[in-house]
Amino acid sequence: MQAYLAAPIANQPEDQCGDDEDGDDRDGDPETLGHDAILSGFTVGPPQSWQTGFGPPPMTTPGRKLRHIDACLTGPVEYQGVTTGFERYRLPYDALTQTSLAAVDLSIRFLGSPLAAPVLIGAMTGGAELARTINRNLADAAQKLGVGMMLGSQRIMLDDDVAGNNAASSFEVRDLAPDILLIGNIGLAQVCDALAPRLSAALARVGANAVAVHTNPLQEAMQADGDTDFRGSLQALGRLAEELHYPVMVKEVGHGIGAAAAARLRGLPIAAVDVAGAGGTSWARVEQVVRYGEVRYPGIAEWGIPTAQALQEVRQTLPGMPLVASGGIRSGVDAAKALAMGADMVALARPLLAPAIESAAAVVDVLGGFIEELRVCLHCCGVADLEALRRIGATSRE
Repeated sequence: MQAYLAAPIANQPEDQCGDDEDGDDRDGDPETLGHDAILSGFTVGPPQSWQTGFGPPPMTTPGRKLRHIDACLTGPVEYQGVTTGFERYRLPYDALTQTSLAAVDLSIRFLGSPLAAPVLIGAMTGGAELARTINRNLADAAQKLGVGMMLGSQRIMLDDDVAGNNAASSFEVRDLAPDILLIGNIGLAQVCDALAPRLSAALARVGANAVAVHTNPLQEAMQADGDTDFRGSLQALGRLAEELHYPVMVKEVGHGIGAAAAARLRGLPIAAVDVAGAGGTSWARVEQVVRYGEVRYPGIAEWGIPTAQALQEVRQTLPGMPLVASGGIRSGVDAAKALAMGADMVALARPLLAPAIESAAAVVDVLGGFIEELRVCLHCCGVADLEALRRIGATSRE
């Protein structure tokens, strides 16, 4: 336990980043950069010749994914003025707790799968060789810790062509993680009437248990050649959820699902919602860094619903819906607050990105510390399981 608690979770980069959910899988040129290039922080800005007002030239899928990874490792991609809001809440401390730390039960069942802790490794990447290393190290760690994992966008796998087949290996992790909850991923902007059979095949190929459909209009609006037409997407989502033989979770990517969006989900046959609020990584900021080499629209980069607010609004709007809290979840204390305030699960990504490039053991060290900190929170709140934590809740400091 002491080794885990020594891990500086709070000093890790913000979560919900490294999350390559842009769905931009239009090209398939071979990988050209490896680990050393990423870790050395190659320039993410466009060359001078790009800066013409017309945006950068077309970028291959592996190149874009590598630029996203590099930006999330080295760039100014976190929210500058917006916080998650969890700092405004306090967990009740019980000096006379009647619990045993070793006996605290963090186990939960989510989307039909048993988990040792209410934690998901958030969606990060796929489709490139470095993405394969990242995903396999994450999956190996998830198996060892008994937590779930979301994959990055699988759009590139939808077509049975050379690019799709080459990219598929970056998502294939079941040999390392036969028992984990594995959640596939597709963008809402890509959902159409003909999608269900191809998506089912992609999910089956990686052995997924469920699929996350990410909605990211702000990110797409900032992305060069982004998918910006969301007309009819709710109806398409409903049809997809009915046709797929997989549970469907709807999620944002870090700008938040609030009350208005949650109300539009009423009546749809979805299985869960990840509120993915503001306060961690701003994907509107990431896309500007990748596209322009700078943040040209700082107001847009700071736009979103803080995670704590998003969680409360969605819980009130969809009282029976299983919820994931993500977006700036950086510590076990953050996780405990989110769970006490109505989340069923928490997810984090960016704090695990650099460790995932290093090794599965590095991920276990960081994520194991996160989970142990969560366990300590329950113990010192005087509760022995997650249901009891939800009953005592968290109190506002205001």
